[in-house]
This record gives sequence, structure tokens and C-alpha cells, in this order.
Amino acid sequence: MRLRNGKVLTVLCLGAFISVSWFASRLKLKDDVDEVTQYQQELLEFDNRLHKTEKDILIYSQKLKLLLDEVKHKNAIRIKPIINDTSIKLSNFSGAVKTKTLNPMEKLRVQLPNIFYYLPHLITNKDSLQPKTLIGQGRTGVSMVMGIPTVKRESHTYLLDTLNSLIYELSPAEKRDCVIVILIAEVEETYVNELAEKLKDTYPKEIQSGLLEIISPSANFYPDLSKLKGTFGDSQTRVKWRTKQNLDYSFLMMYAQAKGNFYLQLEDDIIASPNYLQTILNFAQHQSSDEWMILEFSQLGFIGKLFKTPDLTLIIEFIIMFYKDKPIDWLLDHILWVKVCNPEKDAKHCDRQKANLRIRYRPSLFQHVGTHSSLAGKIQNLKDKDFKKELLHKGHSNPTAELTSSLKIYLHHSLEKAYKGEDFLWAFNPVAGDFIKFRFFQPLKIERYRFRSGDAEHPGDKLFNTTVEVLPADRTDLTKKSRHHNSTKYSKYHQTDDGYYRIVQLHQCHATKRQHNLPYCAFHSCPCSTPGTTNSLFLEQIYLGMELQKVKSMD
Repeated sequence: MRLRNGKVLTVLCLGAFISVSWFASRLKLKDDVDEVTQYQQELLEFDNRLHKTEKDILIYSQKLKLLLDEVKHKNAIRIKPIINDTSIKLSNFSGAVKTKTLNPMEKLRVQLPNIFYYLPHLITNKDSLQPKTLIGQGRTGVSMVMGIPTVKRESHTYLLDTLNSLIYELSPAEKRDCVIVILIAEVEETYVNELAEKLKDTYPKEIQSGLLEIISPSANFYPDLSKLKGTFGDSQTRVKWRTKQNLDYSFLMMYAQAKGNFYLQLEDDIIASPNYLQTILNFAQHQSSDEWMILEFSQLGFIGKLFKTPDLTLIIEFIIMFYKDKPIDWLLDHILWVKVCNPEKDAKHCDRQKANLRIRYRPSLFQHVGTHSSLAGKIQNLKDKDFKKELLHKGHSNPTAELTSSLKIYLHHSLEKAYKGEDFLWAFNPVAGDFIKFRFFQPLKIERYRFRSGDAEHPGDKLFNTTVEVLPADRTDLTKKSRHHNSTKYSKYHQTDDGYYRIVQLHQCHATKRQHNLPYCAFHSCPCSTPGTTNSLFLEQIYLGMELQKVKSMD
């Protein structure tokens, strides 16, 4: 019995120990299960986030790949609109830059250059390449994009006058086929907003129709400009001004590139000549070769420079590479030098090669009107001497004549070219007794005439103390017919000793325009004497409106 009871007690103790051990193990197992479950949930969440990130990267990469393919295969004539956020940031950089960005997770064996090398601060600001202000309809697919950067000036702003001139000279059809982009190149929000509102109030129809767009850059777009290295003896203020100007042009070009076929760089203190847009497009489309890179419609600075929008990629990248080193006009010339100049040949050869890429149109279509530069304290009276010269020699179908003159002609601005309407007449100081004579090969009936001298740029080079005289083909016949018709029309004209009739005398006149319906008189010659003046003579228009009349010859 004692042994049996001992066994029972042993069994009970063993059972109690096993129960306690099992219970303890269950508690520990439960804690382990809870911890494992938590880890599994965290891993699952991490896996979900990873899958989402991979999906986003895949979508991002696909979008950029499609964009890159489109840029590579786009037609140079039409560029389709690009509207996603990524395209705004990257659509205007080179293929190499975009290729590198297609998959940022990919490890590359070679380092590809890009904009961030030259402007590393852009990496830390995701919105640095986004316009801070964006007003307009986002028009794309046009023939012409005009870019106008404007900055705050100390005294006077010319922007509204510039826009009025550009818009006024556009036809309705041209307004539908172009876009004018105003870059307010300032980061002071108060000024930007005030100017943007003023433009919205002044040009509501143009903005609503898509003709006019207004943008401004983010403050994050600009690097620190306070520690720039001085070059070419320029002051720190000037170096900062020209450096920022290069960045302004780059930002404007990047925004404008995808909008149209051609990009025209303008400034905010100009006026345009009539029919400027059609003239530019015609000149560009009739070039014998597509090798050109810049068409110039003004000889001043960065005014009136036309580019093909596909070429802007190279220009933008070149400007950004050297934006701290030189002004924009120098950089443009360097691009051409790099492309075509042979260092082993002389400067003349280089200039001839560059002339194939940089082609000048004359006369200039834009005139610089500002006197207060965007550089604080700088006064500049730059004028394009070739501006509007097509208006200074309005061509007319003048009758064939023998031309003689005692005037001393300046350069190639001859009487013959002025008479044909090919140029204007420009002569050195006329003196008493000087003359211009038109001798017709057969008598002509006069209808009207017009001699226009001087202009806004040459206000003193007018006709002074000048007479206009005509010689009848047959003075006897004229007298008889005048008496028969009781005409006293010519009795008021003074007759000179050599038989001319002095029909007008000008003491000081910008232009003279007369109509004389003279059925019995024909011009044979018309001397215009210009005595007593100390100015040059600038004769921009010669018009002799006559119709052929069969009258008795003087012979």
C-alpha cells in the first residue's frame, strides 16, 4: 500500500508539473505568435508600399519613354501638346538627360551630363522648373511662339507699348496661329501679381483666346547669385544682371519650345513694323537650306532672333553651361563658332561659314525704343538704323525717264534706286543751285506727284527752300487751249526764264503731295532745287503719277 500510494503521488506530481509546463509554454507561444503576426503585417505593408512604388516608377518610366519617343520622332513642322507635369520639367532637355531620368533606380556604368550638373540646386526643389505663375490657355501647335522677358525697371516700363505694337500689327488669322509668352522674370510676389493682374485687365480677349500667356519662374529656379566670379572687368552688379538674364532666356525657351514651329526672341521695349509676322514666316520658309540656325530681324542684341524650336535644345543647354561666364549675344556667336569654324583658318573664313547659319533680314522689323535699361542706372539710346527702311523707299511704278542730279550721293543710296523704289535717296548737304531732274522720253500727262523727305530718325534731312517746276511739252498749244477754255489755272504759276512753270515752292516741308489734272500739259522735266540748307537730304519717296498721253512732241 505504501508503495502504491507513493506511485500515485509521483504520478500526480508529474502530471502537475506537465500541466504547469504546458501552460507556460502556451503563454510563451502566444507571445511569439503575436510578435510574428505583427512582423508579418509590417512586412505586408512594406511589400504593398514597395509594389506601389514599383508601379509608380513603372508608370513614370513609361510616360517618359513615350515622351522621349515622341520627341525623337516628332515632325519638325508640328509638335503635339505635352501636358503632364513631367513633360513641363523635362520635355525641353536633351535626349541624354531624359534617358538618364527614365529609370532613376537603374545603376548606370557611365555618368550622363544634365542640367542638374550646372544647376545642382534644382534637385532639392521639385517645383523649381514649374512656373510659379501661369495664366493663359496653353495654346500649342502654332507656327510662331514669341517670347518676351520683362523685369522691374526703376523708372519707366515699356511692356504695354510693346504688346500694343505687336498685337496691333497681327491679322485675325495670324492671331490664331501664334502665341505671345510674357515671362515676368521676378520673384517678388507682390510685383508679379500686380503686373499679371494689370495684363489680365488690359488684354482679357487676347488671354481668353490663347494669344497671350503670362508666366513667372519659381524663386527656387535661380541659384545664389551673390557670389559670382567677376569677368571681363564687369562690376558685380552687371555680372549678376547678365547671369540672371541668361537664366531668364533659358526658362522662357524651355517653356515655349513645345508650343510651335518657330521661336522668336523679343524684348519688352520694342515696336514692330507692319506685317512683321508674315514677313518673318515667308523669309524662314523660303530659305534655300534648312542648315540655318538663327534668322535675325534686328541688328541689336537679342531682339528679333528666330530659331527653329527643335534647335532650342542645343541653345538652352549651351546657355546653361556658360550662363555665369558671358552675355547671351556672345554665347550665341560661340555656338556658331563651335559648329562651323576651323581653328586652322582665318577669321574671314569663319565669318563666311557663320553667315550660312546666321542670316540677316533687311530692313529690320523691330526697333528698340527703351532708354532706361533693365540694368539699374543704365541709360542706353540704342537704335536700329535699318529699322523700317522698307517704308522709307515706298516703291512706285514711275515712268521711264532720264535722271540727272547735282547732289553728292551718300554710299549706294542713289537717285536711280530711289526712283525705282528699290532704296531711298540720301545725299550730302545740298547747296543753292542743286537739282534733281527727270527727263521723260515722250510727253506724259501728269495726274499727281509726291516727294517725301525726312523721317522720324532723320527729322532734319528734309527738303528746304525747294521748288517743283514743270516744263510743258508744247507751250504754244497749252496757251491756245487754255484761252479756248477760258482757263486761268496756270496763270497763277510763275514761269521761269527757261520756260518752266513753278507749281510749288517749299520753304520747310516733310512731304508734298499735289494733284494736278493737266489735260493740256505734259511733264518733260522736273528740276527740284534745294538751296540754302545745311542738312543732308533724305528723300524716302518719289512718286510721279502720270498716264501716257499722245501729244505733240517738242521736236
